[in-house]
Amino acid sequence: MAGESEIKETYQNFMKILEDLTNNAHELQEQMLEEILRRNAGTEYLSRFFPSGQADKQNFKTNVPIVTYEDIKPYIDRIANGETSSILFADPISQFLRRCFSVSDEGRSLSLYFCKPDMETPSGLVASSYVTFYSKSNIFKTSLAKFCISPIETILCLDIKQSMFCQLLTGLLQRDKVVLFGSTFASLLARTIKFLEDYWRELCCNIRTGYLSDWIIDPGCKNAMSLILTMPNPELADLIQQICEDKSWEGVIKKLWPKIKYISSICTGSMSQYIPLLEFYGGGIPLVSPSYASSEACFGINLKPLSNPFDVSYTFLPNIAYFEFLPVNKDGGGKAQVTRTIDKPVDLANVKLGQYYEVVVTTLAGLYRYRVGDVLRVTGFYNKSPQFQFVERQNVVLSIDADKTTEEDLWKAITNAKLILEPFGVMLTAYNSYSDISSTPGRYVLFWELKMKDSNDLPKLDVKIMEQCCCIVEESFDFTYKSLRKGGAISGLELRVVKRGSFDELMDFYISKGASISQYKPPCCLKSEEAIKILNSGTVGKFFSPKTMS
Repeated sequence: MAGESEIKETYQNFMKILEDLTNNAHELQEQMLEEILRRNAGTEYLSRFFPSGQADKQNFKTNVPIVTYEDIKPYIDRIANGETSSILFADPISQFLRRCFSVSDEGRSLSLYFCKPDMETPSGLVASSYVTFYSKSNIFKTSLAKFCISPIETILCLDIKQSMFCQLLTGLLQRDKVVLFGSTFASLLARTIKFLEDYWRELCCNIRTGYLSDWIIDPGCKNAMSLILTMPNPELADLIQQICEDKSWEGVIKKLWPKIKYISSICTGSMSQYIPLLEFYGGGIPLVSPSYASSEACFGINLKPLSNPFDVSYTFLPNIAYFEFLPVNKDGGGKAQVTRTIDKPVDLANVKLGQYYEVVVTTLAGLYRYRVGDVLRVTGFYNKSPQFQFVERQNVVLSIDADKTTEEDLWKAITNAKLILEPFGVMLTAYNSYSDISSTPGRYVLFWELKMKDSNDLPKLDVKIMEQCCCIVEESFDFTYKSLRKGGAISGLELRVVKRGSFDELMDFYISKGASISQYKPPCCLKSEEAIKILNSGTVGKFFSPKTMS
């Protein structure tokens, strides 16, 4: 059949390109750096590192420093303020960006995309989130009609509530066409399910009557939905109501969209806390983390989409940017503690199996030896291209004294502790933390949002069980933490349980400060007093470890 032959041909072409890329990884990386230097060596930033005019790899590695955002911020500010000279990039800059399956003609994707208003720099340059920029591009608009079920008008709507309502309504009206459910990050899928829990009755009412809710006032949304919501469909409304009235929402995604093949979303790093939640609502639907990308660059793709989401590795693509890797020392006799970079950076071709690295990127778009801040571990190789597993963000730590608890340490400790809640039908849906030094000695504070598996009710919190959770978390930390805790330099851990929806309020706070809902990555450790205040206001129970640690 034509559809199957096209898919087969597309797959074969993809694999041929992949084989060529990964078999020539070193050569392509050398060519990439040569091309970057050829284009941009004359820029104000780079030219000062090549006084002799010899812009080659050796001089690049010897003279150009490894930098963070704060190092290059003054140059970015000058561009934003209207300077037209070649500061970081040789070509004129017109815009800033803040950045195994197939969907055939027989199926559509319910992929949740959301735009936010563009911002203007003082010089008039447009600053957009990547998702907003991509959603407005001609490439997205032409592919959207074929693969994505949401009308473009509902995606471009700047009101998140109206946009989400209309995208979900479209997905429900055309439920038999949906073969993929996804978003950029897992946090947005969790937010979408919570929205569905709150609005399924109103969605059913729209379907039953054939009329769109009066509060949907965005002209684009109204026009798009008038072409989809064309008549009453009480039978479909009754079916959706029957599914959503079930006391337990386990497997609800599969029930609402029975032809779904997989759930697509980035689930690594801080997003891994949402994996159990998506597995619960998915009811056995594979959870696929397709790619590893950031605002700086796309790094790699997942060649084993059916692998356990906790074990995903990404194969780096050597034709995207020039990559270097700072070796990272994981102290503590094999148990993760503070990460610190050591030695000089190595090329893509020289990374070692099992070693930890922080990735450094150089791009055609004006970033040179830029520290992305992600810590990765080499898990293998596909031909000559390395495969990496995301471990954590560099320097994301809780600390009171000499203790340094990383994102990975915290995740492992909480994973151990939440196991004792499972026999009681209790799920951990989101967590966060901060170092409380308002009193002496200070302590770690955790925020947990919990729900029952068979309902959305807040669980009855047994004090002994919750205190046991505190103890398990502390016992899972490293030797330094436990030594300081026993010596009285750190007070007992505090666990604050928050009401349902508190982490949605936290997301709303960061969105109000400029974050994009489509690219929102919840911080593992809170630094903002305002953010801490939001979760404190939702606290419904406080539990503590014993004063002394045995």
